[in-house]
Amino acid sequence: MDRSQENAPEDHFAGADRNGEAGIPSAGETRGTAAGGQNPAGAAPSETGGRFAKELTEWIIALAIAGIVVFFIRWFFISPFIVDGPSMEPNFWHGERIMVNKILYEFRAPKRGEVIVFHMPDEGRDFIKRVIGLPGDTVKVVGDQVFVNGVQIEEPYLEKAYAEARARGALPYNDRDFPETKVPEGTLFVMGDHRNNSLDSRFPSVGFIPLDRVVGRAEFIFWPLHKIRYIGDGL
Repeated sequence: MDRSQENAPEDHFAGADRNGEAGIPSAGETRGTAAGGQNPAGAAPSETGGRFAKELTEWIIALAIAGIVVFFIRWFFISPFIVDGPSMEPNFWHGERIMVNKILYEFRAPKRGEVIVFHMPDEGRDFIKRVIGLPGDTVKVVGDQVFVNGVQIEEPYLEKAYAEARARGALPYNDRDFPETKVPEGTLFVMGDHRNNSLDSRFPSVGFIPLDRVVGRAEFIFWPLHKIRYIGDGL
């Protein structure tokens, strides 16, 4: 065997290609590195940016969905209301925030004793009062006695007010009577809990409330925080 061939290295040195050109990549190798080759130094920023963009997109979608849900709930199901004035004392006070259930009366009619919010177009605002008479009922108010269909009704929501008035020697609590009258169909007879300081169905300017003007039932007080309570049952 020729010793010159035996001792000859297979490659001239590391990095030489088969054409004998040292350290100069072929055209195919250059294209492979640029197109699909790994670049460890630039990989981290690319991955971080992609992850951030994905998370940002997810947050935007989540917030958009939450906004749509809040809009539909606010518009179709519940609505906040601010008590304005003393007409519902001592159960509701001026400035309290109440959440109104707007969907309930789509499924059933209002019940006696429930507290409702309704539109007053002539006043340009909404009122909050208590349902006393339903369509077809006869209603009569004499002092602190309220008669519906000839029977005096119990009003547990006014027991505290009556007790305080009695202690002050200020009975009767109510100073405006109402003659026996039948509630027209499709309307309600309402009164404020502060009977001697309430503009309600006893006054011609308010009268009977058409059902289509009812916004909904007062469901709970949510402000101020120390007064949070459920009021959907009217108590």
